[in-house]
Amino acid sequence: MTPTDRLAPLSWTELEALTDFEVDRTNGPTNSQARLRLFGHPESDVRVTLYRDNHAWCPYCQKIWLWLEEKQIPYRIDKITMFCYGEKESWYKRKVPSGMLPAIELDGRIITESDDILIALEQVFGPLGLGMENPQVLPLRRLERLLFRAWCSWLCYPASSAKLEQHNRNQFISVVAQVEKALASTPGPYFLDEFGTADVIFTPYVERMNASLYYYKGYSMREENPRFADWFAAMETRPTYRGTQSDFHTHVHDLPPQMGGCYENGEPQMLLNKARVDNGPWAGLPDVMYPEPETSRAEALHRVIKHQRNIVRVNPADDNLFDEALRCALTLMMTGEVCTPPAGSDAALRYLRDRVNVPRDMSIYAAKRLREALEETAALVGDGQGSPILLKNRRDQDPANFV
Repeated sequence: MTPTDRLAPLSWTELEALTDFEVDRTNGPTNSQARLRLFGHPESDVRVTLYRDNHAWCPYCQKIWLWLEEKQIPYRIDKITMFCYGEKESWYKRKVPSGMLPAIELDGRIITESDDILIALEQVFGPLGLGMENPQVLPLRRLERLLFRAWCSWLCYPASSAKLEQHNRNQFISVVAQVEKALASTPGPYFLDEFGTADVIFTPYVERMNASLYYYKGYSMREENPRFADWFAAMETRPTYRGTQSDFHTHVHDLPPQMGGCYENGEPQMLLNKARVDNGPWAGLPDVMYPEPETSRAEALHRVIKHQRNIVRVNPADDNLFDEALRCALTLMMTGEVCTPPAGSDAALRYLRDRVNVPRDMSIYAAKRLREALEETAALVGDGQGSPILLKNRRDQDPANFV
């Protein structure tokens, strides 16, 4: 087959006809695109505004977001740019001079610091299960901080020797054993008898530990700890958690600028894990294990179509070349028909593959299907890679490009 008789990709109009994906952002399932959440209440019931990051990445924002969703408290969402991604909005710095995220406005009062926010919300709306200052929750809060510190010690500091690397690993695993013991002490999969505040507190950083240690250290937290595996599985039955949940690829590349660096140990398993997270296959990674929704491809297509012009505009490649290559990938994803993209589009397709952000852009399975199609299409023409993902900041993800 010559270049002139290649199978042509579907047009944008034809692609649009292949997706009817739609979500009720206001009253439907937890989603990262919502600006208002009512849970069936009238808008006049809203007393809370949540200020969270544009990228749905900030761990402390996720904690408040998940709590509000579980309690079904009507609230508004205003999205702010984290410094790593771009310039913080001046109106927000006037409202919150520190620029800290998250913040809430509760009945006109600004509150910062995620623990203080949860305590304030409990005082007005009641606790989620057992509250922040309950005698059964307090030791679990301390255990979460102990786990966080052990994780940071292993991940965020370069080990000067193999002995120190092993010490940091052992220290982390010993704290994980304490967490496993806490989880084993309850009749169900959660930290206490029923899901509640303690689970919300553990969620953000345990999710990031699961991703980062797999990628940078070759250690699979979810697969090597049965109680944690049960906890993750239980969390994934909750639509609230699934709406806030991110994937390995997003986490491992967003963490370095936030944490001041993440350090690889160079071990064989780590190198295998890293290659898989970066280049696929993404199916079966231990970042998600609930069944794939039938709507995953339709969701991915819907989200790409919504931002199509900006996706093409910010890509380093020629607009026309990338537009055709992107339609080739989407045609493959939706129909299985292989369209060879233009020569030289491999790097452009992989540039996008590396910058799909979960859950800001789409949910985990939708992102996996899109990355899969982008990679398979790029491989038809070459092994060119997009420009490397930044380590000091993620200004390549500046949300100003998508306003």
